[in-house]
Amino acid sequence: MDWSDRIGRRIKLRDLHILMAIADTGSMAKAAAKLRISTPVVSKTMLGLEHTLAVKLLDRGSRGVELTPYGRALLQCGINVFDDMRQAVRAIANLADPSSGEVRIGCTEIVMSNLVPVIAGKFLRQHPQVRLDVSLTNPGEQQIQELQDRKIDLLITRGLGEFAESDFNTEILFDEPFVVVAGDRSPWAKKRSFGLAHLIKEPWVLPPYHTAPGALIAEMFRDAGLQPPQPSLSTISSQCTIALISTGQFVGFLPASIASLNARGGALKILPLRLASPRVPLAIAWVKNRTMSPAVDLFISCTRDVVTSLARPQNAAS
Repeated sequence: MDWSDRIGRRIKLRDLHILMAIADTGSMAKAAAKLRISTPVVSKTMLGLEHTLAVKLLDRGSRGVELTPYGRALLQCGINVFDDMRQAVRAIANLADPSSGEVRIGCTEIVMSNLVPVIAGKFLRQHPQVRLDVSLTNPGEQQIQELQDRKIDLLITRGLGEFAESDFNTEILFDEPFVVVAGDRSPWAKKRSFGLAHLIKEPWVLPPYHTAPGALIAEMFRDAGLQPPQPSLSTISSQCTIALISTGQFVGFLPASIASLNARGGALKILPLRLASPRVPLAIAWVKNRTMSPAVDLFISCTRDVVTSLARPQNAAS
């Protein structure tokens, strides 16, 4: 297929925009209404695209339309093209003032609740004209999809298993162990010499053992020669975990940086236990070969500074 004759001159941004509207609405009529054009124009555009590419882009039926594998491939191209154009416009607008613009950040609940407020606070003091948009992304496929669909500029995440693909750049900010924590008013906060076995019958707040952090914690109990306890409360929420442990009634595990942040405020106490804890990375991920605005680069730089200050005492102690 000759690019200049069959693609470069025949496929327009408007055609990709119409395809994206069809994918979003699932109907040519709804896509036409969304774009405020006629349904025949939408239909003619799709037929023209199919003729140009010599493949079927849509399966048409009584309940609407569905993209074929060829249609999905072209849709992803359209998403990338429009995102690159948005990035270019943002970058051009920000060149005159690199400290303005927008940064879209995705992160998991534990990062959003604990690290992002610290990073965002410092960043916005330095660059008050930048707007931050922080969204919650669930671990796993959703994180990958959010990046691939260009709904976020970057992701701050724990673990890198899902990102061992060539589509992403990843930068490990630091890796850290889990630590055992109690409330500052807990009797255990004042003790200096004891082991994990002494805590085994305490009320625990732990992530479910079938989750990634829960599985790591269960292995830590086994490495200490202990059967993982039945927790009083199972939750993946760091906010719930910290709130309950802060009462002094419960004990639990947290990543070292999160425990350190909350210990500084006096709510928690990191217990002096020496454990064979696996180290879990905290990383930034973003799409390769993607034009990033200066504001995004500034945010990444600020994130490095903040996490370096958090990691230093942990790495020195561990």
